[in-house]
Amino acid sequence: MNITTYQENLTVQYCFPDNNSSCRKVVHTGPAYIFLLIVFSCISVCTVFLNLLVIISISHFKQLHTPTNLLILSLAVADLLVGLFLMPVKIMQVADSCWHLGEVGCYISPIINYLSISASLFSLVLIAVDRYIAVSDPLLYHTRITVCKMSVIITVGWSGSLFYVFMYLYFNDHFHQSQVRCYGECVLFIKHSWVITNLIIVFVSPCSVIIILYSIIFKVARRQAKAVRAVTNGVSKSQGEKVSNCSETKAAKTLGIVICVYILCWIPFFLSSLSVESVSSLSVLWTIFGWLVYMNSSVNPLIYAIFYSWFRESVKYIVSCRIFESSSSRINLFPERVGSQ
Repeated sequence: MNITTYQENLTVQYCFPDNNSSCRKVVHTGPAYIFLLIVFSCISVCTVFLNLLVIISISHFKQLHTPTNLLILSLAVADLLVGLFLMPVKIMQVADSCWHLGEVGCYISPIINYLSISASLFSLVLIAVDRYIAVSDPLLYHTRITVCKMSVIITVGWSGSLFYVFMYLYFNDHFHQSQVRCYGECVLFIKHSWVITNLIIVFVSPCSVIIILYSIIFKVARRQAKAVRAVTNGVSKSQGEKVSNCSETKAAKTLGIVICVYILCWIPFFLSSLSVESVSSLSVLWTIFGWLVYMNSSVNPLIYAIFYSWFRESVKYIVSCRIFESSSSRINLFPERVGSQ
């Protein structure tokens, strides 16, 4: 794109013409920006809709009230925050350079942003731990990990994530807004020391734990699969027993895909944050990699739809409004298990 074409696509105005200290507004026009706005808006709507399906499914159907599904529910809530709050804000910033949500909105937006990030990663770490216990010690899993215990752990995790977010923003002077140069601006500058600290605490350390645990999980799963084949060699088993033997391994593989996708979406974002002395939340690079991160919140429900039969079944009941029928919460979402009994 040459300079003339670029200037034709930018119309300089003021965010608040009646305010003498107003920031200059750069309005992006042209078919390319309109296309981006439409695409981003569709992604936001799909993210909200798909994660609401996950939340309603696990919350409504009693058969899905398991410790592992509570972790999926926690992850879906964090993804819902992204689609419901963060994506619309980023879409507004793509449309023009002004901040239209006021000073309070400028304080709250980064809190929701980093809270959803921290809570997502915390949920993924717990998922890895949960699958490790389920695969390595399946006989004692249901006594060691209960719905009540998992609910407490998730509550503590979200509270700890919120505390870390406040500390992170406080030490980067977010609540003082000393970097604001004009009315209609909301910029978050992160000190380089905190970029490194955040990289270690929020990405490197937890992801290392996740990778190590899943390496152990798949080794144990392969060993168990060989043992099952050896024991059942020449012996006919019912379909229900086969489902029981492979359920934990299948869940580990499915959630392993969720974690791999998460890491791949985040790697460009964190690597780019190391390339500058101070990072602005309005930089073009962070905008591009930021949307890659946000799109991860849309991918997780699609992974569930592909690999989890219970999610596909529950969606049918939700879309057809059959969840409003009496006793719908007790519907069996695993009909294949009934036939095998």
